[in-house]
Amino acid sequence: MTAAEFAARLRAREPVIGYWSVLDAPPAAERLGRLGYDYVCLDGQHGMIGYSGLLASLIALDAAGGDTVGLVRVEANDITPIGRALDAGAVGVIVPLVDTAADAADAVASVRYPPLGRRSFAPGRAGQKVGTTPGEANAVTVVIAMIETAGALSQLDAICATPGLDGVYVGPSDLSLAVGGAFPMDPAVADEFEEAVTRVRESARRAGIAAGIHTPNGETAARRLAEGFTFASISSDLSHLEAAARAHLEAARS
Repeated sequence: MTAAEFAARLRAREPVIGYWSVLDAPPAAERLGRLGYDYVCLDGQHGMIGYSGLLASLIALDAAGGDTVGLVRVEANDITPIGRALDAGAVGVIVPLVDTAADAADAVASVRYPPLGRRSFAPGRAGQKVGTTPGEANAVTVVIAMIETAGALSQLDAICATPGLDGVYVGPSDLSLAVGGAFPMDPAVADEFEEAVTRVRESARRAGIAAGIHTPNGETAARRLAEGFTFASISSDLSHLEAAARAHLEAARS
């Protein structure tokens, strides 16, 4: 799909399904781009992907010839990595560690060209994806804020109401720590975690923006979408590579 089509679906809160990539492996990204996912998100924060890898994988996703668009979780809420990801051809960014409405406004400003923001104009590959003028790019480039900290939960409604923000995204591991878990997805805080997840989903609904969440598998993604989330990302290429390799080894040894 085009960047405009993806942005329209997300902003209309239509269900969107994505996959997560942490490996610097453009041929794998190309294969993923042929499977029918609505997006593949390349992880520039915790993934093993440098800028050249992000660029190559975004090109590979386009080369796949399918309807899958490329998003990037940038390394920080900073105008430089945000601008570089978008210049490389991402149709949108997921911004980590957004604690306040001011943080969310900074993320939006880093994504939008003047007069709506402060992104520097040097479109690179972006012109092929989102249009060649600032106005065209502003209209279809999406910006999503991660909700994963106690601070974000305390300012949730204000973050969701940030002008220009297209969506929020639950980072489950950090959110479970934020509600008191001793380790990611600690079952001792399962109730508190689910309450926080519901708060994020409902705050986004009230604000009329998309709500997304990372999930460990397709079954969980389906459940979260049925609950009212707009979009869900599934697992990661590294996790699935390890799981498949382990299963085949166990089968061979049996």
